[in-house]
Amino acid sequence: MKRYIITILCIGAWLLVCPMQSCANGGNSPSNTLTLTDSPSTGSGAVDSGTAVAEPAEGKTTPASIGTPTVAEPAEAKMVAEFIEGLLKQSSKQPSKTNVPLFFARQFLDVPYVAHTLEVNDEEALVINTRELDCTTLVETVTALTLCAYRQEFSFQAYKQALQAMRYRNGVIDCYPSRIHYFTDWIVENTKAGIVTEIQQPNPPFTQIQTVKVNYMSQHPRSYKALREHPEFVSEIADMEQRISGSKFRYIPKSEIKNTPAMREAVHDGDIIAITCNKPGLDIAHLGFAVWRNDGLHLLNASQLHKKVVEEPMTLYQYLQKHPSHTGIRIIRINK
Repeated sequence: MKRYIITILCIGAWLLVCPMQSCANGGNSPSNTLTLTDSPSTGSGAVDSGTAVAEPAEGKTTPASIGTPTVAEPAEAKMVAEFIEGLLKQSSKQPSKTNVPLFFARQFLDVPYVAHTLEVNDEEALVINTRELDCTTLVETVTALTLCAYRQEFSFQAYKQALQAMRYRNGVIDCYPSRIHYFTDWIVENTKAGIVTEIQQPNPPFTQIQTVKVNYMSQHPRSYKALREHPEFVSEIADMEQRISGSKFRYIPKSEIKNTPAMREAVHDGDIIAITCNKPGLDIAHLGFAVWRNDGLHLLNASQLHKKVVEEPMTLYQYLQKHPSHTGIRIIRINK
């Protein structure tokens, strides 16, 4: 099944649509960018499912060279909607015992790992990219699909609304600081919205407490394209960092991630795993989904090491031992 990219820009009546982009490790411009006029968008960043988009080239996805802007045909828009809606309809036909988050996550196995795919526009916009994923966009894509399936909403419009609601504070796109950047903040905001629940009991295995202290973005603004170009955003980011710093959350230390009945009771297949770390200024190092096998807990993730989405062959315990800065895991469950 083909996977597509669309970037939705809500600027009056104009929409910017980008089919294949190569923005990792250098922030290159979107390739084969298309610009078109459409009816005014409805809501913040939301557009009709008839938004035009170009069909990517056949075969394996590879970064493309910068193309010449062209006008997309409305019929091409259906390809993006059909991909998302096709996944949702497939989910509705699965047996009742199917683990819905893992069903969707496994549809993206072998999709290339690409960083910075949300950093492609001069103005903040909702980016939908299912051809290139990092650990965060994999989690958000799968969570949005899972919410739609739980709600029995199988339209592309419902998917876009779910994605925007979890990615932006209060679901409103209003410049770069309105996007939720730290995963602790993502958990807190989406808990308030009823989208997820953080699991922090029982003890054991949730024996340790993480005290969040984040300031990496405000201390390293040159590392972020939007902050380099808009230094006025740095104070807003710093205010957000101050709001979430000092909050405390229970987590499972990596020494306790064992193949035990207590662990299997605490962590379920399809739970979101947020790997805690002791790197200065950061809260979470990596994300993925829980997969239990006979030998223990594994991580389904968009892997920078493997350069694609994989189910890690080693157990999560073994994985964490290879990363000295990783301290344990927080567990987040998508609400039904």
